[in-house]
Amino acid sequence: MLETLLPPGLSLAATLGLLGASFGASFITAAFGIGGGALMLAILASILPASVLIPIHGLVQVGSNLGRAAIMLKHVDWPVVPAFVGGSVIGVALGGSIAVSIPSQAVQVGVGLFIIWSIVSKPPAIFRKWSALTGAFSSFLTMFFGATGPFIASYVKTLQLGRQAHVATHSTLMTIQHILKTVAFGFLGFAFGPWLPFVVGMIAFGFAGTVVGRQILTRITDNRFFYILNGILLLLAARLIWTGLAGWLG
Repeated sequence: MLETLLPPGLSLAATLGLLGASFGASFITAAFGIGGGALMLAILASILPASVLIPIHGLVQVGSNLGRAAIMLKHVDWPVVPAFVGGSVIGVALGGSIAVSIPSQAVQVGVGLFIIWSIVSKPPAIFRKWSALTGAFSSFLTMFFGATGPFIASYVKTLQLGRQAHVATHSTLMTIQHILKTVAFGFLGFAFGPWLPFVVGMIAFGFAGTVVGRQILTRITDNRFFYILNGILLLLAARLIWTGLAGWLG
């Protein structure tokens, strides 16, 4: 009976490991404002087939970010949302029109490079000042690379919000983006049905991580933690790039 609830091609051990990772990733984002989405993407990319990576990651992130936004709703900076939505619709439409033709090796290498870039760099100033442009460009990127949280966070940071408002606004914008991406992949023919029990479990464990992580949002310093987190992300990104290049080179 339990085997029927497992996602295609995944063992029980791998599934349980991913559920635990969902808890941890949501805990990280709720507690420190960013990092969980990229970490979850890197872990999923190490286990899931490249053909399902971005759609499944997007659907899981809908639940993760929605739960975080819901319990922090009063802190959202709503004026920036409408323009971001408009830009995101354009970006998803453009990205979706070519996303299905990208080789799996390119996805692995691209995800790895994108994670490294999100750690060591930041978007140009023009993207950090215009929510519509940020929405369009990041939504275009998310159709290929999934975790654009660091990109969007750099824009939210320029709003100079308080810690809780930053996390709440960032979560709201990410929820919108991932919903649009999931809808786009549905129209492109991706079959979410066999993955739904797994996704529901990932969302449930992610919400638990959000609840726990929120408790320490204003009680912990994160400088040392981010050094550790960035080190883990860099190692995972290097593994993805190596795997992708090895596949390309045969």
